[in-house]
Amino acid sequence: MALPKRIIKETERLMAEPAPGIQAIPHDDNLRYFDVIISGPAQSPFEGGDFKLELFLPEEYPMAPPKVRFLTKIYHPNIDKLGRICLDILKDKWSPALQIRTVLLSIQALLSAPNPDDPLANDVAQHWKENEQDAIKTARQWTAQYAHA
Repeated sequence: MALPKRIIKETERLMAEPAPGIQAIPHDDNLRYFDVIISGPAQSPFEGGDFKLELFLPEEYPMAPPKVRFLTKIYHPNIDKLGRICLDILKDKWSPALQIRTVLLSIQALLSAPNPDDPLANDVAQHWKENEQDAIKTARQWTAQYAHA
């Protein structure tokens, strides 16, 4: 089945003008499926880490949001053990005006600003709220352990 022009355009732009700290490479055999690497943002507990994600564009895209999941283990209140991400634009705040690039930049921003008040990983959020310094230390340890090639 032919890819919609929009996906081709978005993919070309991602390749030609990658967002800083974000790499998204489509699979040769399935151009709806991307291997993504997001570098941990500076001044965040994830700094220095390279996080692998998978991004898949469903048939309904752009009317439905892409499916995105962390493959690298990460200690973050908004990302669960399965790598699922709690982010409004991946759910009810999705709009066809948004693009793959916007989604990846939003995920990168989420790494800079964890939100324990809207958690997906309740235990991590609890830790973050009760002892933020210690939670950040754990996040740094996990980053060093899991997010280094």
